[in-house]
Amino acid sequence: MAAAARARVAHLLRQLQRAACQCPTHSHTYSQAPGLSPSGKTTDYAFEMAVSNIRYGAGVTNEVGMDLQNMGAKNVCLMTDKNLSQLPPVQVAMDSLVKNGIPFTVYDNVRVEPTDASFMEAIEFAQKGAFDAYVAVGGGSTMDTCKAANLYASSPHSDFLDYVNAPIGKGKPVSVPLKPLIAVPTTSGTGSETTGVAIFDYEHLKVKTGIASRAIKPTLGLIDPLHTLHMPARVVANSGFDVLCHALESYTALPYHLRSPCPSNPITRPAYQGSNPISDIWAIHALRIVAKYLKRAVRNPDDLEARSHMHLASAFAGIGFGNAGVHLCHGMSYPISGLVKTYKAKDYNMDHPLVPHGLSVVLTSPAVFTFTAQMFPERHLETAEILGADTRTTRIQDAGLVLADTLRKFLFDLDVDDGLAAVGYSKADIPALVKGTLPQERVTKLAPRPQSEEDLAALFEASMKLY
Repeated sequence: MAAAARARVAHLLRQLQRAACQCPTHSHTYSQAPGLSPSGKTTDYAFEMAVSNIRYGAGVTNEVGMDLQNMGAKNVCLMTDKNLSQLPPVQVAMDSLVKNGIPFTVYDNVRVEPTDASFMEAIEFAQKGAFDAYVAVGGGSTMDTCKAANLYASSPHSDFLDYVNAPIGKGKPVSVPLKPLIAVPTTSGTGSETTGVAIFDYEHLKVKTGIASRAIKPTLGLIDPLHTLHMPARVVANSGFDVLCHALESYTALPYHLRSPCPSNPITRPAYQGSNPISDIWAIHALRIVAKYLKRAVRNPDDLEARSHMHLASAFAGIGFGNAGVHLCHGMSYPISGLVKTYKAKDYNMDHPLVPHGLSVVLTSPAVFTFTAQMFPERHLETAEILGADTRTTRIQDAGLVLADTLRKFLFDLDVDDGLAAVGYSKADIPALVKGTLPQERVTKLAPRPQSEEDLAALFEASMKLY
């Protein structure tokens, strides 16, 4: 990085650090003390853990036909994308369905980084098919598309925006019963096999949004590490960055008992509740696996040990963030993906421009954690140490800068593009990127530190170059 650019980034990060909010609500010391009774409380007092059943093992996809037989399924929809439909993971799943006499129809028109239009196409297919069970074989895009198809086929009179997160949609609670859904993840990133979240691009506003409800989480996730051997290096890296940020963001999120409002009914308690003692355990464990195995998994496609561990780490982080939530890296990533111009990521066989989700998330991470570290510096320092930093002589007030430097080194070692400028953005795009972040309040409000539009603009500017 040129000296002038480096100085500019350092100046922006120092400004963000100094501007910490000192109001009583946000200058607290982290504590997980139990809340009081719900009557009269403005912040929540409880948290809930919801997770899909998980089965892990090499070759476990062979059991999917038996599972559907055990469920009494008679008309199954198998969802995947065009690329995967030609690869072994889908073939293994189909062979199991055939062997166990399960009638099924394949839908292979899932779009990688789905849109409202691609969701609605899958929903229409599901409604016409009158399926009694679903199998999703693929990455987060496939699993999320399948969740949406299952939801709206089970609630055929609902308008599409009824269940979409506010403020873009109405964010209605899901009260209809859904059909069984078995998720077979083929990437190690989204953790979507464990969560009740389905993300898509809302094309009209050029923003990412989603549906978040415990009701749409898969019935069962089959985590088969053999599928990870088919992933190209950049797909492994970018999906691993999603795991990294899931863990970091959920561990540093606003604590559940400081999130407001307190729900008047448990059905309205959000899936993303804030950091909590159970999610913390999953997040930290996932982070340790990322630190130990991600570089190996990227560099050696035959390293089954490393790729197996990353496949599990994805689920671990999913259990953590699926109940705690994520915050600014994810909130800011949605316009980075949604406003993509011409960038096409290496190793992705796509006919449209694409900034992969994990890449869009991780590019802002050094700036974001410099900004948030004022609130829970001990947690930021702990994560920096797990990722390899020597923190023995670090001052607590430097926690954010140390974590940021640790992340930059981690990303540089894995050949990550040099900031937002390298994926096609410039300073002129910052207002549009900020505008695209503002509707993401479901996640941005879980940041431990509140942020103004000026803060977001400074974070995007500081993320234009990483090195």
